[in-house]
Amino acid sequence: MTGLLGPAEIRELAARLGVTPTKKLGQNFVHDPNTVRRIVASAGLAPDDVALEVGPGLGSLTLALLPAAAHVHAVELDPTLAAALPETAARFAGPDAARLTVHPADALRVTAAELADPAPTALVANLPYNVAVPVVLHLLAELPTLRHGLVMVQKEVADRLVAGPGSKVYGIPSVKLAWYARSRAAGKVPPNVFWPVPNVDSGLVAFTRREPPRADVRREAVFAVVDAAFAQRRKTLRAALAGWAGGADRAAAALTAAGVDPGARGESLTVEQFAAVAASAPTAPGPAQ
Repeated sequence: MTGLLGPAEIRELAARLGVTPTKKLGQNFVHDPNTVRRIVASAGLAPDDVALEVGPGLGSLTLALLPAAAHVHAVELDPTLAAALPETAARFAGPDAARLTVHPADALRVTAAELADPAPTALVANLPYNVAVPVVLHLLAELPTLRHGLVMVQKEVADRLVAGPGSKVYGIPSVKLAWYARSRAAGKVPPNVFWPVPNVDSGLVAFTRREPPRADVRREAVFAVVDAAFAQRRKTLRAALAGWAGGADRAAAALTAAGVDPGARGESLTVEQFAAVAASAPTAPGPAQ
């Protein structure tokens, strides 16, 4: 592997650029080479994979990705960091720096057209804690070419993303990620590998894309049911979905038609069951997209 950034290199780069990590952008820079090596190894990249990194920061993970992927797209919101990344890659990665394309953009708004050449196949990122879930869901929706990924997020968020029905932390992120992919916990990362040191542990989440559970219902229709079910998660689905269905009786009828007990609660349903409920709505949605 080419040169990686340790604590001294991170501090030197930050000082030269006049960069101070900000909570607003969720910036915590990894300064431990072993951690980025572990992330890349756990991501299981094939030589022809095109990696997408969100929030590359000073370039710790970027430098580890460049030798492992055919190409790396790095999406960075901070204009100073985005401008500096190609120089850092040239300095530390040598010829592999030619594989890097930096996009000064917001990952929550980036489009498939902007990342089309070549299209990303793997998401590998240390995601800003404050936007981790919406970023993952946006990218899976926007980039059908994404086949798999490994993201580092706050441990509490990691637990929610991989939770199954019946778990206390199972909720909207769990179900929506399950619509797109199979996921699993891939390890824990301690706070001391970051600068500044966060006051929480981080967790790794690995995922592999799958076909949606049903082809006869739109994703938006399913997600509307999920949002309604967990907005009042202490209530039975009959009550929680009353607003969605146009009344408690109509909600109960849709639930019964889907084979779901109207007295159940949202945390007990699989993504397949949520899709069945959406398909049983009074006005049936169109095909999946």
